Amino acid sequence: MESDLRYYARRASEEQRAAARAITPAAQARRLLLAEQFNRRLAELRG
Repeated sequence: MESDLRYYARRASEEQRAAARAITPAAQARRLLLAEQFNRRLAELRG
């Protein structure tokens, strides 16, 4: 099973890549917001 740290790091990276491929500015903004949320959770877990 994947650890929480690895999961949040992977998801943040996936969302950042998806934002780079986004066609519309709204889609890019949503993806960047998700990436930010995953990075925040990752930082909380790391302490």
